[in-house]
Amino acid sequence: MPSIVVQKYGGTSVADIHKLRRVAERVMETRAQGHDLVVVVSAMGDTTDELLAMARQVSPNPDRRELDMLLSAGERISMALLSMAIRELGGDAISFTGSQSGIITNDRHVDARIIEVRPFRIQDELSRGKIVVVAGYQGVSYKKEVTTLGRGGSDTTAVALAAALNAEYCEICSDVDGVYSADPRVVPDARRIGTLSYEETQEMAEAGARVLNAQAVEFAKQKGIAIYARATASPLPGVDPASDGTVVRRDAPRLPGTVVGIAHERDLLVLEAEPPFDDLFHALDEHHVVGKQLHVGRTVSMVISRENLHAEPRVREMLASRFGGRARLVDGLGAVSAIGAGINASYANLRAGADALRGQGIPTSGLATSSFRITWLVPRERLDEAVRTLHRQFLESRLP
Repeated sequence: MPSIVVQKYGGTSVADIHKLRRVAERVMETRAQGHDLVVVVSAMGDTTDELLAMARQVSPNPDRRELDMLLSAGERISMALLSMAIRELGGDAISFTGSQSGIITNDRHVDARIIEVRPFRIQDELSRGKIVVVAGYQGVSYKKEVTTLGRGGSDTTAVALAAALNAEYCEICSDVDGVYSADPRVVPDARRIGTLSYEETQEMAEAGARVLNAQAVEFAKQKGIAIYARATASPLPGVDPASDGTVVRRDAPRLPGTVVGIAHERDLLVLEAEPPFDDLFHALDEHHVVGKQLHVGRTVSMVISRENLHAEPRVREMLASRFGGRARLVDGLGAVSAIGAGINASYANLRAGADALRGQGIPTSGLATSSFRITWLVPRERLDEAVRTLHRQFLESRLP
């Protein structure tokens, strides 16, 4: 039987009809290699942002269910147009929404999580020799409601399908040729990383790197699916896909404690609260507020990504009315993180990073660690400087 390959193309790759046709050509080149093919697409260009902006013109706090109904339309446009473009090139393509593809999620709107994949219709069409084009970023809850998967959700769709279909690999195509040691727009000397472990990639995604989605990597890790992060304009993967892209797999050949990348997140809020805490957590659940890092002691401190806070005015109003001065949102912060397996086996990396930031006069207002990450909270206006400082400290001295 032919091997199955899953490809995902991001919004910039299908931003206009010319680019969409180029994707169709690349899909047909892959098909010519003898693979069965599933293609996952994002919405065209800035479609999702434009739809979200329209919603907020109608309502400052749009209902999350209706938001999902609206935002899921963007990927449906892409999937239908790409299927038409493939057919014009002689391919036999069929398009499916997330629900038609068997993407089953929990019942959270706007940031749902996949709980099961039932790809029976995809398997049927592959057996008939068809190229299956799937709308990314969306699924259907067990209550039969349309849901969306949050930022990077098309990655999650692609890798979840690859795992369910036992694909040979999953190729994530975008406008960059892999994962870099830092954002090249901030650090001109950033270099492409050839190979990453699943855990390193997850931590980079959680810390703000935008190439791959953390939940997507978790699906790949569970099934051992290799992810190839590549540029849409690049050739198809060859014998060594790490030579012109990034390969994410189980083990990366690297000494423990080595920093592989610096990630950052620009727009954070910190929720600070005083006890008692039970009523606060209940209120946050009611308003679907999800924190990235939670520290509970004599006070609570929770880091929140503003892009995941879809009803910020309503949340601020709730905190003020129910908790008064006992709970507040602190603005003006960003996070910079050093990533690497075994990074905290000793305190050497933590001390080196703190010394480097201090040496540039960059104040820090918080610190968090994991087995793969050290994160400092810094003033947002000095975030880029902090990223460049840590990249020089940990990476530039040993890059070829």
